[in-house]
Amino acid sequence: MLKLLAILLVASLVCRVLLRAWPWQMLGLGTGEEQAEQRARALLGVSRNATQAEIVDAHRRLIARVHPDRGGTGEQAHEANAARDLLLARLKASGRERP
Repeated sequence: MLKLLAILLVASLVCRVLLRAWPWQMLGLGTGEEQAEQRARALLGVSRNATQAEIVDAHRRLIARVHPDRGGTGEQAHEANAARDLLLARLKASGRERP
């Protein structure tokens, strides 16, 4: 049993180093926070390593399309704002915040 746990641990570490993702992340078994971040990135159309300026610019373009004054709904504008806020907070927490 101990051997099996050791093998699984080594396999997980190798997967993390080579593929830059944990095995459970590759299977889509991430946490709710990770899924929320993925949805926010998809909504804004930004990459995983987007800068603060890219996030703000993507948000500005999305709001121009979905704002209630432009034919969108309040719900869509709220989702766009929540996505921007989530990604900027994650960027700040990770210490990668750049202008």
